[in-house]
Amino acid sequence: MRESGEMYLETILVLKKKKHTVRAIDVAEEMELSRPSVSRGMAKLREDDCIIVEEDGNLAFTEKGQAIAEKIYERHQVLSSLFEKLGVSEENATEDACRIEHVISDETFAALKACEKKLK
Repeated sequence: MRESGEMYLETILVLKKKKHTVRAIDVAEEMELSRPSVSRGMAKLREDDCIIVEEDGNLAFTEKGQAIAEKIYERHQVLSSLFEKLGVSEENATEDACRIEHVISDETFAALKACEKKLK
């Protein structure tokens, strides 16, 4: 999956944590993207069997989509926390984690996650 798809899924997950129903317009507003861009992204996620758009327009995850969203969200949380513990500002830690979370290997992430736990 491409980074943009992962970002959409992570955004949907974060929004669902704030409020239980999420629509494409909510994603567009949160990500500061145009409605047509988000519409194309949601179509791709439906094609990839990651989301379902319910009759009322609410977005729901498939098992596959939920798993990807949770994986990316966990990476973001752990990496941000680790960077802050290392002395990086919250803003830079968040921005860097957002970029790294999409390209880091599972092996490297597991090692960094173990390191982050030790620093608590």
